[in-house]
Amino acid sequence: MKIAHKALAVHLLTASGAVFAMLAMLAAVDEKWSLMFLWLVVAFFVDGIDGPLARKYDTKTNAPIFDGVLLDLIIDYLTYVFVPAYALFKSGLLPGWTGWIAIIIITYASAMYFADSRMKTKDYSFSGFPSCWNMVVLVLFALEPNFWVSLSLVAVLAGVMFLPVKFVHPTRTARWRVLTLPIALAWTFFAGWAALVNFHSESWAHWGLVVTTIYLLGAGAAQQLVYGKEG
Repeated sequence: MKIAHKALAVHLLTASGAVFAMLAMLAAVDEKWSLMFLWLVVAFFVDGIDGPLARKYDTKTNAPIFDGVLLDLIIDYLTYVFVPAYALFKSGLLPGWTGWIAIIIITYASAMYFADSRMKTKDYSFSGFPSCWNMVVLVLFALEPNFWVSLSLVAVLAGVMFLPVKFVHPTRTARWRVLTLPIALAWTFFAGWAALVNFHSESWAHWGLVVTTIYLLGAGAAQQLVYGKEG
């Protein structure tokens, strides 16, 4: 296979995320939450591998007719923001006005963040919380905290989007990648497990989700504390 064909295949792989987003949305409309999250986990996995493949086959040079960055952002907004926000609203985890506040905050702030030219740092980490609402909402489904806790978490993370706090990219942030990448894969495994057992409260997947989520949310800030502002 020619390099140009391989590069094009990477774009096609990225675009498959739009299909998974639609399948997740259809499941969400029917309130089939486990199925919805399984499709989102598949999309999360695809998003994790298409970037390294794009760099390997240099899609900018070998398949320049498609803008891989723009394509990735479109699909990320669907799978990381739009579908999870709808699920949070429709599920009843945030009842009444709290649900409306949450979806307005999530969708509006995330749209601004995705258009922010400062969203990536020099070490390829994210500057500010990278709108990974698919991860946050899945954990909320698993733990079912008090709605005040959920609403407060949404508000805090939305605010942190625009603060100079780092969040590691599992494949691109070199520092601690030997630990970060396996933990990101573990999160994917635990997320799929939790969805498969319909978020059963006694499932060990819940603990795995909590531990891996805390690391992925806090690793970047920890690096800043240890290595300084440029860490």
